[in-house]
Amino acid sequence: MSIPINCEPLKELIRTVPDFPKPGILFYDITTLLKDQAGFAQLIDALAAYYIGKDIDLVLGIEARGFIFGPALAYRLNAGFVPVRKPKKLPAPTARVSYDLEYGTDALEIHLDAIKPGQRVIIVDDLLATGGTMQATVQLVRQLGGDIAGLAFAIELDFLNGRSKFPEYDVFSLLHYNE
Repeated sequence: MSIPINCEPLKELIRTVPDFPKPGILFYDITTLLKDQAGFAQLIDALAAYYIGKDIDLVLGIEARGFIFGPALAYRLNAGFVPVRKPKKLPAPTARVSYDLEYGTDALEIHLDAIKPGQRVIIVDDLLATGGTMQATVQLVRQLGGDIAGLAFAIELDFLNGRSKFPEYDVFSLLHYNE
């Protein structure tokens, strides 16, 4: 599905920070895009345009930057919003998945009653890099019986090939970087 909004100019609103958080990493800082009223609105409009008409029940946002896009997208889709959190942040019983990072391990949690079996969900985050965090979130949704209608990202680092971990899902990214 093509997007009626040309999002390439949004790249001009994203600051690149070399050697952050460690030497050799080029960090794509979205805070400069978020503070731009028109840019932020265009980004949410473009994400929503892709999913309108797909009967989405819930938008899941991954802590922390998925919390920025998730509620705005849920509002536009007339869907609910569910936070996927770091451990020990949610007050009720949770499902938990641990996953590997390049420098250790981490975990994500979701309330056990956050998703009813069969509900159509999209999972949104700011960036698709290697895909590890999204894999853990997909696992949580599967545990709760959700139907994953898509994985949405503002930015995708194509050269890291994270998309290849999700051949069975509709992966949608607005902005692509090849290096």
